[in-house]
Amino acid sequence: MGKLTIHQSLTGHVGRVWSAAWHPTGTLFASCGEDKTIRIWTKTGDGWTAQAVLAEGHSRTIRDVAWSHCGNYLASASFDTTVAIWDKKTGEFECNATLEGHDNEVKSVTWSRNGNLLATCSRDKSVWIWEIHNYLDQEDEYECVAVLNAHSQDVKKVSWHPTQDVLASASYDNTIRLYKQDPADNEWGPGAVLESHGSTVWSISWDSTGKRLASCSEDGTVKIWQEFDSSNSLGIACPEGESVWKCVCTLAGYHPRSVYDVDWCKKTGLLATACGDNRVRVFKEVPPSSAEADQQPTFELVVTSEAHSQDANKVTWNPVVPGMLLSASDDGDIILWQYEDDLGLPECR
Repeated sequence: MGKLTIHQSLTGHVGRVWSAAWHPTGTLFASCGEDKTIRIWTKTGDGWTAQAVLAEGHSRTIRDVAWSHCGNYLASASFDTTVAIWDKKTGEFECNATLEGHDNEVKSVTWSRNGNLLATCSRDKSVWIWEIHNYLDQEDEYECVAVLNAHSQDVKKVSWHPTQDVLASASYDNTIRLYKQDPADNEWGPGAVLESHGSTVWSISWDSTGKRLASCSEDGTVKIWQEFDSSNSLGIACPEGESVWKCVCTLAGYHPRSVYDVDWCKKTGLLATACGDNRVRVFKEVPPSSAEADQQPTFELVVTSEAHSQDANKVTWNPVVPGMLLSASDDGDIILWQYEDDLGLPECR
């Protein structure tokens, strides 16, 4: 079994903290919330403090934040229908671009691995893909290259594949959809549809390989999806040579309420969840007993922690420090945790 130990509890936001995102270096993170502000937290000695408060970018709740993989840009998504892009080119964080176009609340924002694409999604049921043009001697430009209307309801989350320009989105319509660019005409379009949840899919998270995807839902379950290509050993049909996605594992009975977030640690393979019962949970994959078992993975619950006094909205693993976990809640708190199991700190995979 494992244990989660509180390293530090951080306060400062007024009202709900909706989201938080680690900088790629793991030495700072950004948080956002109902108070329309973004806070930049940095490590000082053994603790964390708010280095900056960004309060000028949005006029309504900020629902999500995301760092570019180079670490030079921060994007924020707001209920005011806009996305703000922040950087420190002048030495201080400034909003140097505002992306407009969505007709309703923007729920999520994500950067592609190479940093030349940004994706956003909204209550207006659409997913937008933006292409970034960076210039040394003038302002960066953000061009919308696709508006995707594959979902029939509010789109809650978007997430780029860890190594490819493949985008996943999760929606109130109970589905997950994948998108990629057609090499013939460079047009973006919908690909696979992942259907198994019985209610809203709140969040999604790729594993380190991009061959598996975790999803969490209003239905109280977490599902593990796996990609099978035309060379798969199970004989799964792949029409026209295109890979297919199958649900290979459902974690049910662990969450009595909605599961609002899931994060798959790229370093250790641990899964963390944030639930409407105020708790944070950590799951660990059981090593397969045979080669075939890899196609039907098993996860065990290794720790449940009474994390917050209200709904837990967000969980995210530090990208550098194994076992360091952050959670954020409706109660306005951000908690930094350290996970350990019977063998000590988790090992990198």
